[in-house]
Amino acid sequence: MISADAARTVVGVLGNVISLFLFLSPMPTFIRIWKKGAVEQYSPVPYLATLVNCMLWVLYGIPLVHPNSTLVMTINGSGTAIEVIFILVFLFYCSDPRKRLRILVVLTLELALIAALSTLVLTIVHTHDRRSMIVGIICVLFTIMMYASPLSIMKLVITTKSVEYMPFFLSLASFANGLCWTIYAIIRFDIFIVVPNGIGSIFGLAQLILYATYYKSTKEQIAARRLKGEMSLSEVVVNGGHSKKVGDAGHASSDVRACNALNTSTS
Repeated sequence: MISADAARTVVGVLGNVISLFLFLSPMPTFIRIWKKGAVEQYSPVPYLATLVNCMLWVLYGIPLVHPNSTLVMTINGSGTAIEVIFILVFLFYCSDPRKRLRILVVLTLELALIAALSTLVLTIVHTHDRRSMIVGIICVLFTIMMYASPLSIMKLVITTKSVEYMPFFLSLASFANGLCWTIYAIIRFDIFIVVPNGIGSIFGLAQLILYATYYKSTKEQIAARRLKGEMSLSEVVVNGGHSKKVGDAGHASSDVRACNALNTSTS
């Protein structure tokens, strides 16, 4: 029979894999930024928020604060490195000096917060329980805020009755991630990991329920938009058809294919 520690390790490793997928999920955004050579209208806020959250959990996971939390430390250490790279790319391609300055100010404040908290906890507080409690409470607050961020997109789904802008696999990964870390923390009970990830599991499950509820109506909306686009184009072709030459028909056909491709890519 598998021991509790072995089961906890297996679940923790699975949680590391899923969390790594979530940390890397913005890669398409940064590939787009790199290709365009500009950050356009993208916001750095999610990456700055994730960075401070990861750094806090790294602090929580170190043996001097909370022993036997190596897997918590490893995945959040990886997340910290990934977010630093994302932010550096953002800074490099940001053409607005004021926005770049704001990012640097926030980054400096985050580093100062972690440095101050680490110094105070490791020098003034002398027991693992008290260190875990202080850092854990702060981690819980930040993680709940992170998990609550999809509430705006969930509101949009309910309002529009469309899941077009709520990717299924990201919602599934968020649910699985919260569930894995909740189970991990229950096996050797850790309230500071159970609370935020339990809430995260609920939010993830709510997203999946919304997806199942509005999946059919989303397909209907997309089909209606495509049909409307094709009908509008047909009217243009019919109205101008009396003066078209044979060569123009070829251009019209190309325009129809282009319009269909545009509709497909934007939907």
